[in-house]
Amino acid sequence: MVDKNLQTKIQKLRSQIDDLRYRYHVLNDPEVTDAMYDELMNELRHIEDEYPELVTSDSPTQRVAGKVLEKFEKIVHSVPQWSFNDAFSEEEMTDWQERIMNYLGKEIGQRPKDLDYCCELKIDGLHMVLTYENGILKTAATRGDGKVGEDVTNNIKTIHSVPLRLREPMSMVAEGEVWLGSKMLSVINDQRSKNNEPLFANPRNAAAGTIRQLDPSVVRARKLSLTAYDISDVGHKTEDIRIETQKDELETLEKLGFLTDKHWKICKNLGDIFAFYKQVEKMRSKFEFWIDGIVIKVNQKKYQDALGFTGKAPRWAIAYKFPAEQGKTRIKDIYVQVGRTGALTPVALMEPVKLAGTTVTHATLHNFDEIKRLGVKIGDYVIVEKAGDIIPKVIRVLDKLRDGSEKTFGQPRKCPICGGNVERRKIGSAKAGDPSTPLRSAQDDSAALFCTNKKCFAKELENIRHFVSKDAFDIDGLGEKIVEQLMNEGLVKNPADLFTLTKGDLEPLERFAEKSADNLIVGIADAKEQPLNRFIYGLGIRHVGEETAIRLAKHYTKLENIMSASFEDLQNVNDIGPRVAEEIYAWFRENDNIKLIEELRENGVKIKDIRHKTEDLRLSGQTFVLTGSLESMSRDEAEEKIRELGGSISSSVSKKTSYVVVGTEPGSKYQKAQELGVKILDEKEFLTLLNG
Repeated sequence: MVDKNLQTKIQKLRSQIDDLRYRYHVLNDPEVTDAMYDELMNELRHIEDEYPELVTSDSPTQRVAGKVLEKFEKIVHSVPQWSFNDAFSEEEMTDWQERIMNYLGKEIGQRPKDLDYCCELKIDGLHMVLTYENGILKTAATRGDGKVGEDVTNNIKTIHSVPLRLREPMSMVAEGEVWLGSKMLSVINDQRSKNNEPLFANPRNAAAGTIRQLDPSVVRARKLSLTAYDISDVGHKTEDIRIETQKDELETLEKLGFLTDKHWKICKNLGDIFAFYKQVEKMRSKFEFWIDGIVIKVNQKKYQDALGFTGKAPRWAIAYKFPAEQGKTRIKDIYVQVGRTGALTPVALMEPVKLAGTTVTHATLHNFDEIKRLGVKIGDYVIVEKAGDIIPKVIRVLDKLRDGSEKTFGQPRKCPICGGNVERRKIGSAKAGDPSTPLRSAQDDSAALFCTNKKCFAKELENIRHFVSKDAFDIDGLGEKIVEQLMNEGLVKNPADLFTLTKGDLEPLERFAEKSADNLIVGIADAKEQPLNRFIYGLGIRHVGEETAIRLAKHYTKLENIMSASFEDLQNVNDIGPRVAEEIYAWFRENDNIKLIEELRENGVKIKDIRHKTEDLRLSGQTFVLTGSLESMSRDEAEEKIRELGGSISSSVSKKTSYVVVGTEPGSKYQKAQELGVKILDEKEFLTLLNG
């Protein structure tokens, strides 16, 4: 048995080392030299080597532990990971504020007068999700697809600004940004240059590449940092922790021992936000980390809860991005892409140019009216920028630099893929309910060229790729190359043909052995039965995303009801406006589209209507919030069953919530339900409710 004095000594050593770590890496206020710190660490390590039974997961020595992994394991997030919508101008920010005020007016009965905003720096790094149990770091995971990320716990433990033990014994999920300092990037690139290795383009890429290392010792050597900015779930908390605002959340993170950025500011109105934005923009080069804008969040949690989320992002927050970085380059050629809707998009092939730390060689020209407006010619020197540091686009021609060798790019008369006729369609001139008139483009008010050949290879290829994608039919084994191969071989010409494939069709093809052919046939068979919302999304109707498909399915419950809905009726569906309603109305009045649905059904595709098999809609009008993990089913399955019975799903708890379903390790929604007096169901009670 270990002597109590030794146990006390080791606890004191850990406490002292952790305090010094916190002062150095969080407060930037070192009290002792590195040599003294190392001496304390060596003393602790010596004791733990002699008494391994005393080693705990939160010991400072565990920051350098961890063997080289063969691969990263997957982690299912207990809280969905959202991304922010972007704004690039004061006008877009004004529109955002008007939207949330209107939404709150409907939700709480009036536009709030006390609403203010918490503005934070938008650090350009790698998003990280940290889960703590009773104050001890349990896992660290990447964002992944928002539902499932990768377990990078051993790598994150090497980051000294991440507490292995919180200063309060809270169970919680914290989120933050992993970043690499500019000075450290220079050191790393100097070494990579000496080793004849490719250099990292920017700190963001370096941070992401480092976290993807399977050897934690590599991560430790690169001295990453993590800045925390969000508490997305709380299992239980101490009595003196109270979070009612975003300001409270940031102060709580700091109190718990996280590194937080100190430049955040509470703004009362848009004027304050714009002033803060301009101030930060002037300072951006002085920060050790990269920033690409500011994040504006509604400060009060009660208003955040009322605003909730769209399908992809919180309504209560937005990223206000800095102006795009620009560069000068030369256009070598212009080629045309054909999209899923048949739209022809001209793309510039350019001499390599660095923008926002990355090298780009292609930029969109949007449409042929844009080419005319800019006066772009092949061979021109141009200014190109990355909008939001993501999508490169040509914004100006440097016509004074022309030498006479430039060539005009003519508007194509035929589709470059299938050779079919093309036509110009004036965008924004549609009459309500007229399916023959195209709708306004998402890009501008000019005209676009469209391929008129309904059998165009490029259009069908993109249609099928969308049809088999994860949020649609999700057919395992049907990647982009396989889809293209099946089309090239003449085995598939539209999505319905997928369900006629046999093992004998696949085995003779390159890339297909007996097992892979079997697997794909099984994957296709498993995908034959789909809920109505996935079926609708898979059809690829313009402007109909995953969330809109869910709303359509819930509102109409059967495919036939959607197909027969009038233009006016479609606009009665929540969040569907005239543009989307018109696209849906027009799509279901195209003979080829009706024929596709018939072929899908003939080939065995079955649509699970939202309405229950016994027409049981006993949950109609009731709103559910789910928190924690269920043992008998996944969260997606639980949500699907609720929708089948007529209920709806919400991501936040309010007085309007009918039930909060609580699984294992529930989050803050459980406490919120208790505070508001909302009825709470455990898994057994939930199953009883579902089964009647």
